[in-house]
Amino acid sequence: MPSRSQAGPEPAAAGLQFPVVGVGASAGGLEALVQFLGGVPNNSGMAFVIVQHLDPSRHSMLPELLRRATPMVVREAADRMQIEPDCVYVIPPNKDLALLDGKLQLLEPAMPRGLRLPIDFFFRSLADEQRERAVGIILSGMGSDGTRGLQAIRERGGLALVQTPATAGFAAMPRSVVAAGLADAVASPGELAGLISGHRPHPAPAVPARPGTALRHSAFEKICALLYARTGHDFSLYKKSTIYRRFERRIAVHRLGGIADYVSFLQSNPQETELLFKELLIGVTSFFRDPAAWAFLQEDVLPAMIRGATDGLLRAWVAGCSTGEEAFTLAMIFHEAMDHAGPGARVELQIFATDLDADAIAKARQGLYSRKIADMLSPARLARFFVEDSGGFRICRAIRQMVVFAPHDVTMDPPFTRLDILTCRNLLIYLGAAPQKKILALFHHSLKPGGILFLGSAESIGHADALFTPLETRARIYRREAVQQSPLAIDFPSRRPGLPPNPDPASSSNMLPTNLQTLAEQLLLQKFSPAAVLTNAEGDVLFINGHTGNYLEPAAGKANWNIHAMARGCLRQELMVALPQALRTAGTVVVKNLGLGEGDAMRHLDLTVYPIDEPAALRGMVMVVFTEVTTAKTKPRLRAGKPLADTRVLELEQALFEAGEELQRTREEMLTSHEALRSANEALQSTNEELQSTNEELTTSREEMQSLNEELQTVNAELQAKVDEWAATSNDMKNVLDSTDIATVFVDKRLHVRRFTRRATRIFKFIPGDIGRPLSDIVHQLDYPGLSLDIETVLETLAYSEKQIATRDGGWYIVRIMPYRTLENVVDGAVITFIDISEAKLLEAELRAARQSPPPGP
Repeated sequence: MPSRSQAGPEPAAAGLQFPVVGVGASAGGLEALVQFLGGVPNNSGMAFVIVQHLDPSRHSMLPELLRRATPMVVREAADRMQIEPDCVYVIPPNKDLALLDGKLQLLEPAMPRGLRLPIDFFFRSLADEQRERAVGIILSGMGSDGTRGLQAIRERGGLALVQTPATAGFAAMPRSVVAAGLADAVASPGELAGLISGHRPHPAPAVPARPGTALRHSAFEKICALLYARTGHDFSLYKKSTIYRRFERRIAVHRLGGIADYVSFLQSNPQETELLFKELLIGVTSFFRDPAAWAFLQEDVLPAMIRGATDGLLRAWVAGCSTGEEAFTLAMIFHEAMDHAGPGARVELQIFATDLDADAIAKARQGLYSRKIADMLSPARLARFFVEDSGGFRICRAIRQMVVFAPHDVTMDPPFTRLDILTCRNLLIYLGAAPQKKILALFHHSLKPGGILFLGSAESIGHADALFTPLETRARIYRREAVQQSPLAIDFPSRRPGLPPNPDPASSSNMLPTNLQTLAEQLLLQKFSPAAVLTNAEGDVLFINGHTGNYLEPAAGKANWNIHAMARGCLRQELMVALPQALRTAGTVVVKNLGLGEGDAMRHLDLTVYPIDEPAALRGMVMVVFTEVTTAKTKPRLRAGKPLADTRVLELEQALFEAGEELQRTREEMLTSHEALRSANEALQSTNEELQSTNEELTTSREEMQSLNEELQTVNAELQAKVDEWAATSNDMKNVLDSTDIATVFVDKRLHVRRFTRRATRIFKFIPGDIGRPLSDIVHQLDYPGLSLDIETVLETLAYSEKQIATRDGGWYIVRIMPYRTLENVVDGAVITFIDISEAKLLEAELRAARQSPPPGP
């Protein structure tokens, strides 16, 4: 299992006896929040804290919008606000939010603009405050905010949920959590609400439950057997309470009745086995964890080891390295210790870092960490050992080359040996007493006499005090004692790998060649083709054809497959000239009748070097061919005379002249190449500086643009909700006005038509295009020439006007003119209503006529 922090979750804060659900969202998160809160049942007994990326300069409408989605009380978080169940708290703009002692704490953000991580900030405080009762949920959003926070929640036994990326408007945040393997469940927002409604923290039992009477038939052992069959790792050696706590978490996530039901669930869902395996491998590590222990190792242990290194090499093993922080920490303090060792010290440290989790090893090999490591490292170490890359920090090449990462299980795989340093921090606390004893014996065997064992702050050597002597008890640093262990006392692990399928030899021996031409060509190449070597432009050997041992031989020392280092005798000088000449001229270079060897072992050969242009896959490479030639042997003269001596002198003079010309030509070419390379190097250096500066500016701009984009998406979602609300209100108003059956006309201060009801078209000859036209331009049926004057009077005096006006077709209306007031109580026009009183006037006229007519006679 990977390296972890202290064992076991601590109890949650005593002030809050109910779960607190942290909900993180970013761009496109409003719709997901509405769906989530709409699915939360009434009286859930939980509190909900919503953290969203908001525009710091704009008032948030999020609380107002969320009040329509849930019957719970929705409040904007205030400083030191006491948190209560069945309430929703929303982060205000331009603030960071934390939970401490049951109260919400508002803090000023560290960065005024650009990349902010408010979700991570709150989730970490939620994990520290609530422990196993904490629930973290990640909904739609851009970036990776929330991933580190969910990791902290899971480390303390809380529940981590995430929205399905396919249902998210922006899937970057959910995908980041899923890729990190931190999600207990992935579902739509509505389904997540159902999952948390059934969530209750399950404290670890003091004694692991055993449903069966025999241990080998218990449900616990069945789960371990399923894990071993699926992953090849045996977790039955680990402490039952620790492993059972992880089982209980998965049982709670799937809302199962007990461990027996979980066994059936595992058998029917193979994917759950992988998720459980990841659950058991939550790595907890950081740079310079327990700084005092690392300082003791650097100041009191490493200097003596560096001085005592006889062969100039120290070997270290970091068992349970997780994502590599502790392995790189060891490399960094060794570099700093070498700085104080003096210029004469020439000692290297080779670190083997292993872990059970293959995904953690893959991340460690990349050596890329988030910007959060700036809180763990001093500015000097951050500047020296890291470079900025991909929005984070990448370990520098000098440190990365010191560490070799590999998957390894300390309980099942053979250990490393001949070690000077062995660190195994906070791994033994998860193992039972018997595995601890076995592993400590293996560690003693792996270390050299006087080697150093570095354990975690919660670990000790137990009953192995005869094998190790403590150097610093508080730092958990021990020295190996020269105690001879019996080979029978050391239980060496030996994993049995699965055997590959064995092909049937009978069937393979009876196979007939399917292509005789191909086999014949291969035979001809082997028997009759000249020896040749394929190299790249730098001379690195890529392919060898035939026997080249007469011309090339491996150089002494570190393996070097460069043809210039492997060439024999005079071939080295000829290749140094011929190979770059062939590349420069793009033509074949042939060197005739080269002599290689001495005396009777002298070989004569032709050296041919030609660059390759076709096929495209070999373009830019060079083929070097060695062709041996035969020369007729001349009989030696019985008598040495002057003509023979003169001929020999001429040959030597000619050879010397040719060598001088070749040397001069080589010098000129080297000078030209040197000048060209220096100019190119200066140009590249200048370009590199410009690109680095541009890259830093682009990185900053990208972070700011991403943050602004998220804020704009949030504002856009709020505005869209307001537009929908306005549309609904407009429809309601239209129906209200139409249902009153009262003609109404709205005009602005200039007496231009702003709006009218359908009933008003019986009085005025309105068409839809009349919006914005002066009311005086519209033909109407009223016998009211002073209409415009009365409207202007009302706008001036703010006193309403009411008159009974007749129409040209014999009708009557009460014309009421009132000021049009906005929500800010500003007069912005007038409202004219026309109430039809024609029937009342008709009845009035009939009644008046009836009173005026004489009564009938007797």
